[in-house]
Amino acid sequence: MQINIEKNQKEIKAHGNYEFPVGINVEAIQAYEQGAFLWHWHPEIELTWVMSGEIEYHVNDRRYILREGEGLFGNSNTLHSGYMKDGQECVYLSVTFHPRFLYGYENSVLQTKYVDFITANDMWHSLKLEKHMAWHQEIIDSLRKIYKLSERPPADYELEVHMLLLGIWQKLYRFFHSLPEREQKPKKSQKHLERLKELISYIQENYRHEITLDEAARCVNICKSECCRFFKKHMGMTIMEYILFLRIQNSLSYLKEGESVTRTAGLVGFSSPAYFGQIFKRYMKCTPREYQKSGGE
Repeated sequence: MQINIEKNQKEIKAHGNYEFPVGINVEAIQAYEQGAFLWHWHPEIELTWVMSGEIEYHVNDRRYILREGEGLFGNSNTLHSGYMKDGQECVYLSVTFHPRFLYGYENSVLQTKYVDFITANDMWHSLKLEKHMAWHQEIIDSLRKIYKLSERPPADYELEVHMLLLGIWQKLYRFFHSLPEREQKPKKSQKHLERLKELISYIQENYRHEITLDEAARCVNICKSECCRFFKKHMGMTIMEYILFLRIQNSLSYLKEGESVTRTAGLVGFSSPAYFGQIFKRYMKCTPREYQKSGGE
């Protein structure tokens, strides 16, 4: 499984539709190629409930370990990624919904007073839902109910889901509104996060071609050595490692569709099929042809 993203790392997966902008999906981190989904963002709010196992989850510059029975609130347009934790499997429920699902009319009091108050604040990019917090577990319980409704939708399914999400939002609003005033004022845009978005967007747009460190550094207006340190600090891998990771990720769909190994290598930026095969085996523990024969499993 892969996450499809645009050139700027914005996810292009549909989270519901215009009439009912809610996505309810049971996912498994082990189903993602290489046990991870890459950094991306989307305008939808995302609520996660870990049903079994545990997962390492990153949101902006925060790292979380989420275990069974815990969850996470991820705000609109936050940069996030997920990874297997110590090789452990993890099954989780992901509920994504567009903010407009909560407020309806543009510039209504529901939007300006209750929704924008949270979604426009960069400080509140995420919140871990803990086991020992009663109101956190009330949110988890609502997510369980949404999951059960999605399995056997009743006649008033959409209305039930809407009411449960409004209840969750009310709890989040009351919490954030109760914080001291100094914690409610949005900080100036965090430059390092904007820089990270720009850098991964540049790499995503150009990974099929040769990318030099000088070019990568130039796109975010810093020197080459600082760019390398910055990227390694926030991504946990070097720029070149990320480019190879991205090329292998994007080669999988071509191979699944039956594209030849030689053509796939060229499409994702490898100079030769032999080098592609070498890097592919390093990441996927099999050759490209073996991957094709297995049906991409």
